[in-house]
Amino acid sequence: MTLTSSITEYDEGWPRLFEEEAGRLWSIFGASCVDIHHVGSTAVEGLVAKPEIDILVTVTNTSRLDRWWADLRGFGYRRGGDLMEGHHFFRRDVGAVRTHKLHICLSDHAQVSRMLGIRDHLRGNAADRKAYAVLKLRLERENRAGIAEYLEGKAPFLDDLYRRSQTQA
Repeated sequence: MTLTSSITEYDEGWPRLFEEEAGRLWSIFGASCVDIHHVGSTAVEGLVAKPEIDILVTVTNTSRLDRWWADLRGFGYRRGGDLMEGHHFFRRDVGAVRTHKLHICLSDHAQVSRMLGIRDHLRGNAADRKAYAVLKLRLERENRAGIAEYLEGKAPFLDDLYRRSQTQA
């Protein structure tokens, strides 16, 4: 079974795609927006990735979530299942191709620290970046059940990276 997209070599255009989308998103979140971060593998120069731009929007409150959802639909986003309490997920496909994944969390949510910690660790550690690339490509090659199997296979490695990123901080 395939993933939402095939893993590809790093594309130097990914940071520009993030910046363009972040610029569009600021208008939706307004004063509630604390920051918009490029996260996930496309945010790590040199790392193989599914070419889906991961965006983390941190907000002061989520009282306008329903309004944001309505506005995000206008940008082509669809609501995904929340990944955990307080971690709201949206996805954008163009045609049948996933292009963006949007995560919305309160600025003090545990996932914010986790996503930024893993990203920053991978940006600064070539050996772990290479090991993660090897793991991702193996998981893609061996995948039989789809994205959930792939994410489950990556979880222990990412948990370890996050633990190590916290001890180095």
